[in-house]
Amino acid sequence: MTSWVPVPDGSDFPVTNLPYGVFRGQTGPRIGAAIGEHILDLTGAAERGLLAGPTSMLRTGSLNAFMAAGPAQWSRVRVTVATLLRDETARGRVEPLLVRQADVRMAMPFEVADYVDFYSSKDHATNVGRIFRPDAEALLPNWSHLPIGYHGRAGTVLVSGTDVVRPRGQRRPNPGDEVPGFGPSTKLDFECEVGFVVGRASERGTSVRLSEARDFIFGVVLLNDWSARDIQAWEYVPLGPFLGKSFATSISAWVVPLEAFDAAVVPLPRQRPAPLPYLSGDGASLFGLDLRLEVAVNDVVVSSPEYQYMYWSPAQMLAHLTINGASLRVGDLFASGTVSGWQRDTFGSLLELTWNGTEPIALGDGQRRGFLEDGDVVRLTGWAPGPNGSRVTLGEVAGRILPARE
Repeated sequence: MTSWVPVPDGSDFPVTNLPYGVFRGQTGPRIGAAIGEHILDLTGAAERGLLAGPTSMLRTGSLNAFMAAGPAQWSRVRVTVATLLRDETARGRVEPLLVRQADVRMAMPFEVADYVDFYSSKDHATNVGRIFRPDAEALLPNWSHLPIGYHGRAGTVLVSGTDVVRPRGQRRPNPGDEVPGFGPSTKLDFECEVGFVVGRASERGTSVRLSEARDFIFGVVLLNDWSARDIQAWEYVPLGPFLGKSFATSISAWVVPLEAFDAAVVPLPRQRPAPLPYLSGDGASLFGLDLRLEVAVNDVVVSSPEYQYMYWSPAQMLAHLTINGASLRVGDLFASGTVSGWQRDTFGSLLELTWNGTEPIALGDGQRRGFLEDGDVVRLTGWAPGPNGSRVTLGEVAGRILPARE
């Protein structure tokens, strides 16, 4: 389980992880796998014949062609890369292909085809219901029967480190006004989420069964679905989120293969009432994941959500997404929705942490936040238990808020 590549104790990227990403090399974007403080240049490995099978898929500067090769090829490449990094006899051929992470800039790892965001945390949905409907049932009748979601914009999915410009839009009219307000959002928020990357296409008119989900999900990313709560509050009835969500969604630069989480699979929480048959299955198909997440604003940790308590599983989200015959494309991205728990220090958004801005949180040095201010940096990190006591780390997704443009 060790590698000849130096991997510092507590490293985010031991040989049991091996996430994929795209970095900017001297000859343009190149595909790599993270190991310790380095990146193994897989494009170079393919060019030198170190990877068995068809390797043109690793020379494109994007993970899409590799993902399209299918689950058997995903596993074959992963095993080969791990073997090269463990086998001392391969060191002379592989070591020249190592690049220090600190010396390169990461790029968008894949081309996003479509983007769907779900609402899969029962605790988050309950908190939001209590904030906006304090005199009514927190959960609407449909929530416990299907994974609620909305379609976002693939073109505004950004790689970690990309600045986020404060959005502008309409806001609910002030008391006594007949027209809505307009201007920069005053309630800009983060949402701590987990994203799932689809690596296999499906035919329009067909549906993905729960038992097939693992063959379609290539990997996992951290995701921040930035939200303008004031814009969203005015526009979301009756058709749901629109401009309050579509301006930016940030993902981590590293895509961790789903295989890397085998030691982190946990049962789903009990679902009552029982879902309809197409959303019902055994423990193997209804897998949850033990992911420990953390949110920091300006380097101050404000929340530690745990993904294992999510009500709807990735397989159920994918099955529901396609039950009407909607096709999947390579590079589709679907997200969990805000990951929140039942305790305040596990809430995954400022909307909950500050109870819609009425209870600001402290960031030290006398600073307090109801919602995000210009210049704030939000950083999400996460990890999962790996084999033999190791950790599988999701890296980070970070973004800084810039002022709204004129």
